[in-house]
Amino acid sequence: VGFSQVFPFPGKLSLKEEAAEYDAQAAGHFVDELRLQLIKNVKSKWWQLYYMDRALETVDSNQALLRQFITVAKTKYETGKGLQQDVLLSQLELSRLVDQEIQLEAIRRNQAIQLNILMDRPANDPITLPDKVSKMMPNLVNESELYQKAASVRPRLKQMETQIDAARSRLDLAKRDYYPDFKLGVTYGDRTGENPSTPGGARSDLVSVMVGVKIPLYAGRKQSKAVSQKSLELQKNHYALLDEKGLLTAAISSAVTDYHRAKQQYSLFGSGIVPQAQQTVQSMLAGYQVSEVDFLNLVRSQMTLFNYELQYWNALSDAKQALARLEAAVGEETVYE
Repeated sequence: VGFSQVFPFPGKLSLKEEAAEYDAQAAGHFVDELRLQLIKNVKSKWWQLYYMDRALETVDSNQALLRQFITVAKTKYETGKGLQQDVLLSQLELSRLVDQEIQLEAIRRNQAIQLNILMDRPANDPITLPDKVSKMMPNLVNESELYQKAASVRPRLKQMETQIDAARSRLDLAKRDYYPDFKLGVTYGDRTGENPSTPGGARSDLVSVMVGVKIPLYAGRKQSKAVSQKSLELQKNHYALLDEKGLLTAAISSAVTDYHRAKQQYSLFGSGIVPQAQQTVQSMLAGYQVSEVDFLNLVRSQMTLFNYELQYWNALSDAKQALARLEAAVGEETVYE
């Protein structure tokens, strides 16, 4: 009966444990990054869905406005003060809006399915969003501070930094393979029969101890190649981290730019363009009723209002989605002043 045990050169086991611990930490950061991206995707899809609801409301309100146009055009035509083409034009424009409503409803259904899937809900569960939401457009901290925050808290960077630590430990372990491992063995032999040196006496049992050394005779072929491989892996991880930092900087800058652009557009459409377009339509309608404005210009003013209202809600949605991307790029929600 015997047993043996290999004892690695001092430091090898601790390096293996160190690399495994870094791998576990990297896996934890990977999970945090997945959670961060999921939150971003849910927020973005939510605001896309919110825009679709507001777009459908805008279509409905413009349909009501066109029906008012049709009533006025019919009245003028029946009294001999208008043209039949005005009635036909308004009906055509109304049909166009009905078609757009059908398309928007289909897009909304698809987006609702996508949001349900992101939230791990049944795909066809109905989603009803509130009519009133926060439309605040907070000020952001400066970009240099955002970069610093991301460098310290972004899980993706932490994951890659920890992977570098693991690769460094594996490189050190590969270098330790130049040193020999030790093997200790013990065997016990149960011997039967008489002892020839002692007539009538029993033979004593045998215990033997063996000490071995595993010498890396082919260090040039095996260990050196392993060290070279681990060194290249470490360099690859370093370069990957540098690339990721560059992508992160670009993502933050892009999100900040998109947010400021959408914020300015939202303010411009909300405080200036849309109210002015609404006043223009009402003025055109009043002018058409007394035959001072032709019907084509009235319809054009309505189409212009419709497009501006859509751009207003789209700017709000774009701004909120840009904030979601920015929070995900930085790694936390504290991106505001």
